[in-house]
Amino acid sequence: MFLKKIVETNRSFVDTCFKMHQSGEILPDSYVIDMEALRENAKKIYEQAKSQNIDVYFMLKQIGRNPMIAKELVEIGYKGAVVVDFKEAAVMMRHNIPIANVGHLVQTPKAMLQKIVDYGCQYYTVFTVDKIRDLNECAKKSGKKISLLLKVVGKEDMIYSGQTAGFRLETLEKAIEEIKAFEHVEIKGITSFPCFLYDEEKEEICATNNFQTLMKAKAMLEGHGIKVENVNAPSTSSVKTIQAMQGYEVHSVEPGHGLTGTTPLHAYKDCVEIPCVTYVSEISHNFDGLAYCYGGGFYRRGHLKNALVGNSLETADEMKVIPPSVESIDYYFGLEKPCTVNETVLMSFRFQVFVTRSNVCLVDGIRAGEPKLIGTYNSLGDEITW
Repeated sequence: MFLKKIVETNRSFVDTCFKMHQSGEILPDSYVIDMEALRENAKKIYEQAKSQNIDVYFMLKQIGRNPMIAKELVEIGYKGAVVVDFKEAAVMMRHNIPIANVGHLVQTPKAMLQKIVDYGCQYYTVFTVDKIRDLNECAKKSGKKISLLLKVVGKEDMIYSGQTAGFRLETLEKAIEEIKAFEHVEIKGITSFPCFLYDEEKEEICATNNFQTLMKAKAMLEGHGIKVENVNAPSTSSVKTIQAMQGYEVHSVEPGHGLTGTTPLHAYKDCVEIPCVTYVSEISHNFDGLAYCYGGGFYRRGHLKNALVGNSLETADEMKVIPPSVESIDYYFGLEKPCTVNETVLMSFRFQVFVTRSNVCLVDGIRAGEPKLIGTYNSLGDEITW
């Protein structure tokens, strides 16, 4: 999906990936990240958001919940992490990373709630009164009053499969009255997902119906005397997305793929962020007229199509990839014709590292002509050595 674009915009990085694999520094089934490009992408997003008085939280599950990257983003000025689930919260807590938002896609289980409340998060996204009741008890034990974001859903909203949840607008007012009875929680804002998306027909970023639902929910909350301090509007957050938010009331965004220049917009448009992640593999064997390279990093929504195969970028051939069927384990990726065993295979597609068994390799110093592997992590954010 991003192969052509990453060669065009970040050729030295692609060349480095070939060299590091051929030298044995990077093993197959590795997502490789150009840290210099990621920093620049992150700074550009932060500065654009700052100019519009929008807070920025970072989403790192797609690059393996990486704590080194998290620390650098905090240094840039990001408020903290938005953790996709309680396991990611645990990673950030182990590394003393501030958590800006917890609970949006995956609610925190009761056994871990007290630990998270004691640690302290800026906002807790909730979508049931039951979970708010549990949070209230934890906040009481901690002697705190915690801030809630209500996830709200309208009848025409988009909800991705596997993410079904939220306070329906038609039941929101009843929920508000119930929540008001709790002494240690306070409604401070609203959220939904996705709030902005790239429209292929219009070729621009547009607000979704979900965002309109946020505005309706905001009016309902204000009708109950609640001051809404945070309209949280995640999805495909990048410089262009934040610019498209001008004229809308948005207080916080949550860049994930924007940090790595790999939102759908980046595949079709020239953006200020450049792609800075590759997937590196290696030819394992040939069989019945096809080549096979090591797998482990397949993501079924990745739009994987092509790969570069060879011993260097200059001599590499581009060829079609034959991914495994979605019901199969991705031990290997197929390639359209026989190749030389041990050659490098380089791909660039949409990814979600935390649902793979891949490694994450951080590379720095490319632009100074001194590329260096500065860390290797597993898909859950733990540093590993070989």
